[in-house]
Amino acid sequence: MVRIITRENTEEKPTKIAVVRCDIVSETCPGVGCFMAFNQRKMYFRDYDENAEIIAFFTCGGCSGRRVYRLVRSVKKLGVDVIHLGSCMQMEDYPKCPHIDSIKKIIEDAGIRIVEGTHH
Repeated sequence: MVRIITRENTEEKPTKIAVVRCDIVSETCPGVGCFMAFNQRKMYFRDYDENAEIIAFFTCGGCSGRRVYRLVRSVKKLGVDVIHLGSCMQMEDYPKCPHIDSIKKIIEDAGIRIVEGTHH
């Protein structure tokens, strides 16, 4: 008899990842770099195994990060393990995020691990 191993019948649960990115940059960036890095397990996604999955990909909602509080609460209910801050929120090539510290605090206060970066 052959037993097919699936996520449903194993004890290992997938790592659930969310990505928050800059609302302004999202007007010109479709997020391809973030997804390529995740799919290929490169850059800031290199430590995840094949069971990891992105369950949410959202923008901050614009300055002042107005959407982050609500969306972090939503993904927490879905069991998110880690939230990546998009590289666009931290790179010097893009407009510097003036609210990065408050966004990080919202995530930290929710008890969710933060990784600063996606693909750059």
